[in-house]
Amino acid sequence: MGQLVSDDLVIGIIDEAIQKPSCKKGFILDGFPRTVAQAEKLDAMLSKQGVKVDKVLNFEIPDSVLEERITGRWVHPPSGRSYHTKFAPPKVPGRDDVTGEPLIQRKDDTAEVLKSRLDGFHKQTKPVIDYYTTKGVVVRLQAEKPPQEVTVAISKTL
Repeated sequence: MGQLVSDDLVIGIIDEAIQKPSCKKGFILDGFPRTVAQAEKLDAMLSKQGVKVDKVLNFEIPDSVLEERITGRWVHPPSGRSYHTKFAPPKVPGRDDVTGEPLIQRKDDTAEVLKSRLDGFHKQTKPVIDYYTTKGVVVRLQAEKPPQEVTVAISKTL
């Protein structure tokens, strides 16, 4: 329980998926690869098909901004409505706008959990960005900007 699947299995799943007609014009991988070993295996698999990674979007954002965004999130579990203490606060603090029921914070929306996740990200994933930077395919996006601006930047990039 809680174990990750092997890199080879994930690469095999991606290999199979990109053979489908829906991927003939391209595809996006979100959150993969996370390590240089995975990136190398992905590149080797793609090379056998005569394709390569042509863009890597690096969403750059200070850890402090992520902490503010994540630790301010609140949710109404029955409906899935979400709130943020700063960016989209409920009318009554701690209460859902529609039902008045209590809001909760997810267990992983804490500063401690975020710090642990960011430590892992910086140790494992930053080298992946460096790996693809040497290949000239990394596009750096300033993700602390408003969502509409980030969306425009993504559209221009792709």
